[in-house]
Amino acid sequence: MKLATFDDGKVGRVEGETVAELDTPSMREYFERSEVPRTTAEHRLADVRLGAPIVPKKFFHTAGNFREHEEESKRVGWSHRIAPWIVFFQNVDAIIGPDDPIVYPEHLTEELDYELELAVVISKSGHWFGPEEAADHIGGYLIFNDITARDIQRREMESGVFSFCKAIDTFCPLGPWIVTPDEIPDPHDLAMELRVNGNVRQTSHSGRMSVTIPEILAHYSALGYSAGDVVSTGTVSGVAGFSEDAASLYLRPGDVVEAEIERIGVLRNPVLSWQEAHGEPPPERVRW
Repeated sequence: MKLATFDDGKVGRVEGETVAELDTPSMREYFERSEVPRTTAEHRLADVRLGAPIVPKKFFHTAGNFREHEEESKRVGWSHRIAPWIVFFQNVDAIIGPDDPIVYPEHLTEELDYELELAVVISKSGHWFGPEEAADHIGGYLIFNDITARDIQRREMESGVFSFCKAIDTFCPLGPWIVTPDEIPDPHDLAMELRVNGNVRQTSHSGRMSVTIPEILAHYSALGYSAGDVVSTGTVSGVAGFSEDAASLYLRPGDVVEAEIERIGVLRNPVLSWQEAHGEPPPERVRW
């Protein structure tokens, strides 16, 4: 089953070219409720505008789970090690949906990067559970494009932590919908690809994680999950910032980014300049 949020907050079940609207006020409440919501209307998929599938109470941003990403960082002498078991909280106000613009904040960064990730939606609350119990807490899967300002990230990491570089407004594309576990019997058997203007930048496979999704969910369960929370699982190799010619690969206004994961779909987002998005020049340059 594919679950979508559309037209300013309606929740629906995507069935082929149709969206069955459900009687629930938000996707979070869909997962919080114990009963199955009833269908109230049907819409043509082509006639609705998809939004971010869910705005969670907590967004657990994990990293370091694809060791291939660390290996590529070593090849270019990245300033800091990408350790395993990285976690921090994402700014949920930065979430955007499919076809929403990523706004380039020229006053903050000159190194705008992409990171293709598989994300997990938590189906019910829970604390302190093991990997063998994790499946009971998985409500579905979706695509996350972890937009990152690399120049800000390097400076932040001098203190050993980073967050601002990934939490700027519009830096958290999610979508295009949530695919429930019945349609993804093995989340470690999914092809992954990210393209910029049709050119492949990242290509990998979810089976290349050094840990399993149940292990990730169990590891961070000590922090406590709520129904509808989102957990990212880290990016794969191929980011612009860890390439030999990073300057030529960073995102620019006018680019179109397509993040694709097998069995889930394609999350597409254009990149807009600050001027185009806000109708005015960017603020004065700030160094973070």
